Amino acid sequence: MTHAWMPKSPCGDGCLSEGAPTVAFGRRVLRFTAAIGVIFGAFLSAPLVLVLRGMPRERLVRLLFVGILRSFGVRLVVRGDERFRAVPGRGALVVNNHISWLDIIAVNAIQPMRALAKKEVGAWPVLGLLVRRGGSIFLDRENLRSLPATMAELADAMRGGSLVSVTPEGTTWCGLASGRFRSATFQAAIDGGVPVRPLALRFRLADGRETTQPAFIGPESLIASLRRVAALRGLVLEVHVCPEIAPGKASDRRELAALAESAVQAALGRVQIQIPVQPRRRRAVSAPAVAPVAKVPSQ
Repeated sequence: MTHAWMPKSPCGDGCLSEGAPTVAFGRRVLRFTAAIGVIFGAFLSAPLVLVLRGMPRERLVRLLFVGILRSFGVRLVVRGDERFRAVPGRGALVVNNHISWLDIIAVNAIQPMRALAKKEVGAWPVLGLLVRRGGSIFLDRENLRSLPATMAELADAMRGGSLVSVTPEGTTWCGLASGRFRSATFQAAIDGGVPVRPLALRFRLADGRETTQPAFIGPESLIASLRRVAALRGLVLEVHVCPEIAPGKASDRRELAALAESAVQAALGRVQIQIPVQPRRRRAVSAPAVAPVAKVPSQ
């Protein structure tokens, strides 16, 4: 099934870059062991997360997500203003380009927040648990009738002061290629009267080369993606925090989506050319062709 809420990316195995350095098998086992340890710690600290409020809770949740990144050998580099909340208690729609399951972990390692996630994510091992505990809003893309209610819930959450992470491309891309930002979720930001904060994500190796190896694309399983990430050496995840787009900056949701998408592409150093669509004109009815009249030479 493919529709506006369930787009399909053309990215697949052929998009995976080659030549990435890897670690030995023993190191991979240690990484999975460390990740399991972090998840076990999350289970034990779950009651504490529910009790704590404010900064203590945010620090604990951030520590858990940072621990997952480090267990897989991922170094997080943040560029730009890390302070998502200029005003305490003010909600915002946080949007980013979507490459991997690592995206939501990185975003919460910077600033814990709720997420708009497809319902399938809630059933994933490990990550699904963290997403559910984080107060995510789940989107049933196969039940189109439920979408207006979900968008209303999203607007209410942001209006109430929550930061909500959304991936408006609707699916994952390899990173070198990207999809268009769908406009539907931006209506929730307009209805909620909250700003939009774009984030631009990029994966690099230790030598600076951009890599698509962490991309979660095609028909592969989550386990296969986990194994590939665990095998990488010197993986760096860059997050560029773009300036926020204030309420009222755009006239409608399509313009707001275009502004956010342009901010992400600019942060990644990619040129994006928007070609305006010209209104269709009526085709002029041409006059019937008149055969040229031969000139008769004078006698």
